[in-house]
Amino acid sequence: MTTPAAPSSLKKTLTPLHLWAIAVGLVISGEYFGWNYGWAVAGPVGFLVATLVVTVLYVAFVFSFTELTTAIPQAGGPFAYAHRAFGPIGGFVAGYATLVEFLFAPPAIAFALGSYVHFLYPVVPVLYTALGCYVIFTLINLLGIKESANFSLVVTLLAVAELLLFMGLVAPRFRIDNFLAHPVPVSAPGVFAALPFAIWFYLAIEGVAMVAEEVAEPRRTIPKGYAYGLLTLVALALGVMVLSGGVGDWRRLSRLDYPLPEALVMVLGKGSRWTSFFASIGLFGLVASFHGTIIGYSRQVFALARAGYLPAFLARLNGRQTPHWALVAGGAVGVLALLTGTTDQVIILSVLGALVMYVTSLLSLFALRRREPELARPFAVPGYPLVPLLALALCMVSLAALVYYNLLLSGVFLAGLVGLLGVYLLIIRKQQRKERHAERSEASRVY
Repeated sequence: MTTPAAPSSLKKTLTPLHLWAIAVGLVISGEYFGWNYGWAVAGPVGFLVATLVVTVLYVAFVFSFTELTTAIPQAGGPFAYAHRAFGPIGGFVAGYATLVEFLFAPPAIAFALGSYVHFLYPVVPVLYTALGCYVIFTLINLLGIKESANFSLVVTLLAVAELLLFMGLVAPRFRIDNFLAHPVPVSAPGVFAALPFAIWFYLAIEGVAMVAEEVAEPRRTIPKGYAYGLLTLVALALGVMVLSGGVGDWRRLSRLDYPLPEALVMVLGKGSRWTSFFASIGLFGLVASFHGTIIGYSRQVFALARAGYLPAFLARLNGRQTPHWALVAGGAVGVLALLTGTTDQVIILSVLGALVMYVTSLLSLFALRRREPELARPFAVPGYPLVPLLALALCMVSLAALVYYNLLLSGVFLAGLVGLLGVYLLIIRKQQRKERHAERSEASRVY
């Protein structure tokens, strides 16, 4: 592996409140859009079953993941755990999967941002807003992690308040008959097909690990950030999904990138000031997640470049100790995805990367428990090994279902992994040959 010319380090400034904001902010857009595509394949009842299964998955996974994050608080997150547990190849697989998750989640959020703006101002094209978001929030992240985290805290607080307002507005009109109307038979195939969209409720909460290197007192702070963040997201996800399904014909919401404003239209009418107000401030939730995932992918690109998996210049830091080239490179990938993809496909690809990363992280947990029993673990997963085994089993079931129902996208994901791994191995072999040649040349000169 190659290494950057100079060591790179990140500034430790984040507090438990910052981590809560990043954890919730990374995910909270999942409550605003994306999950409703699950209704289209399973109906509200089948999707509720899928959501409960995924909630159990994430509770078990976050407990397990917190052990890894506090024991190895590095910016690489899953890549760092897999590399330590399984060596360079394991690190490469985990790094690739994490990059896919965090590079393809932002385009889906950008599409939704564009859709919300288009809902308010129909003359503004969706794509133009989405592209503008990449420019604006890349510039914000270039200011530094403390400034970025403070911004994330503000917009996350506003987004949480907005979802509570939404639930308060629609709750009086909730009718269980609406939730159960137009029934779709609850079946295993329907629940399995809905799993990716249920995962979207929580996708990217593990991104807190990407900023672990920038956390003050990480072994005490990280468990608090994860725990408070997950509790907040479970309450919001179940509240928004159940209440939205009971205010009218849920089929109207199942194919939109702006289901919550449309649910308010069903309750209050499009001319209502509350509807316009909600659609306007609804941007805060999407902004929080978009901003958070940019932080996540930039740190992952930085860590992979620092370890030699990506070009060394991507590990360079600017004067504010921000990985500026990693931010720009990740933004370029997102813009390409905006120009070529659709929201549901981008969501599925991001979830696919997440599930592969979850599996490698859980396997790393077991491997490190066996190989490094002396490793300091400030937080040990309760109920070991049953809790991580439950998380691993649910991840494997979800991954199998996702692949089965999305063979083409799964093939694209696998082809990218195999192709890039092949390139990486060729580079490593070439590098090793050069090193051996240099050693022989040096030996012959000495002789």
